[in-house]
Amino acid sequence: MDAPATDGRAARSRATRARVAAAATRLFTAHGYAATSIQAVAREAGVATQTVYYAFGTKPAVLKEALDQAVAGDADPVATLDRPWVRAALAAPDAHTQVRLQVEGTREVMERVAPLAEVVRAAAGSVPELAELWRTNTEQRRTVQAVFARALADRGVLRPGLEVPEAADTALALLSPEVFTLFTVHSGWTAERWSLWARDAVLRQLTHLADTPPGR
Repeated sequence: MDAPATDGRAARSRATRARVAAAATRLFTAHGYAATSIQAVAREAGVATQTVYYAFGTKPAVLKEALDQAVAGDADPVATLDRPWVRAALAAPDAHTQVRLQVEGTREVMERVAPLAEVVRAAAGSVPELAELWRTNTEQRRTVQAVFARALADRGVLRPGLEVPEAADTALALLSPEVFTLFTVHSGWTAERWSLWARDAVLRQLTHLADTPPGR
């Protein structure tokens, strides 16, 4: 008898957290971290200020939730490595397809994440919790790239002499929110154009397949 009520409360809680995270994303990316208050986030989300404090506790925690949901694309507790786009890339029939799917999936994530990542990075110098959040986010992205690099190594396509850790670090840099923002915001590229560049860059820097047509 208690299960439906418990499930209903959990669903409402997830919906509230998602609404607050979406509101926080709009305000943080429009006005910056320092100029955005918990009260403003609550108003934007259409909830009581106390609801935000009860659900998150602090403003850095609100930004962390917004970043986490931007990375995931939803409020479901599913790790990046278990997301369908990652699984599809790792299960690809060849390395060209793996890299293409990896970059396409990364582009979709970056379109959501890059503006918030800029907020976190800018505030990290003055807010210790956000400095730790930035370090954690970077390590999480490195972990994902290490899995992709290991998959390329297992396919036998890494450049001669390139070890998996260095390949992961290289991919981490090429597919970073900083580089995505540099190209799509400061240089005016479309996300699609960045995808083409990133796919070519990953193939050239990590593999010996840059000049080999897919399927060869």
